[in-house]
Amino acid sequence: MRVYDLTLKRRSIRRFLQKPLSREILAKLVNAGRLAPSGANLQPLEFVVVDDKSLSGKVFATLKWAAYIAPAGDPPQDKRPVAYIVVLVNRKIKKKNGEVDAAAAIENMILVALDEGIGSCWLGSVDREALAQVLRIPKNFKIDSVLALGYPDESPEVEDAVDSIRYWKDERGVLHVPKRKLDEVIHFNEYSH
Repeated sequence: MRVYDLTLKRRSIRRFLQKPLSREILAKLVNAGRLAPSGANLQPLEFVVVDDKSLSGKVFATLKWAAYIAPAGDPPQDKRPVAYIVVLVNRKIKKKNGEVDAAAAIENMILVALDEGIGSCWLGSVDREALAQVLRIPKNFKIDSVLALGYPDESPEVEDAVDSIRYWKDERGVLHVPKRKLDEVIHFNEYSH
């Protein structure tokens, strides 16, 4: 699929099939992340891949999901992610603005995952202290965010935002995601609204 088409198709997935992801695919995602742009090419990012079932439950317990529709947005036990990539910023390499590098890496990983048929959810609401203990992350690393992964078991729908940007579930359990219209956010040569 072409990159532009992937970006149009991309949605956050919060319901996953319980089919494992291969280590080969997980390494491919991290490789896409490590090759993302990095300010001054400092490359402060490292990645902890979690694919062990018993450890996955401990990671899940440190995450908060879909605040607008909690608890309906929380994946039930049999629909939870099958893997996670925890994105770390090494503060010995980059003290400030590591989140910019992380964002570029995460978007690369999200698009490559989607191209492989894998759904993802980028989570920033993380109990970082608890997660650092679970994964034994050294103090000089900052946990930026967590990318939850698995084969999707839902198909969220995008729609034009009218009165609100709050996502919601309909009576069938389908997630609807309002997005601002292109003509509301694009300006050529000067601010025009």
